[in-house]
Amino acid sequence: MDRAYEGNETRQLALELGFIPVVPPLQTRLELWEYDREMYKRRNEVERLFRRLKGFRRIFSRFEKLDAMFLGFLCFALVADGLRGLC
Repeated sequence: MDRAYEGNETRQLALELGFIPVVPPLQTRLELWEYDREMYKRRNEVERLFRRLKGFRRIFSRFEKLDAMFLGFLCFALVADGLRGLC
């Protein structure tokens, strides 16, 4: 979840579905809640991964029509991204 979705209804729906919302409350809220600060920081890592995956044109434009081919190229892009981090 993002701060844009930190409303009571969205937060309650996430809890009912079994998710753990880790979005911090807005400073203007009357009822503040506790959240896992470390997990909220890790959320940024996932967002950056999606940004890097969008650099692979075949992924964001979905050139592959078969799910198996798309998943294969997605795995390839993840491996390439991981190897790029090692160099």
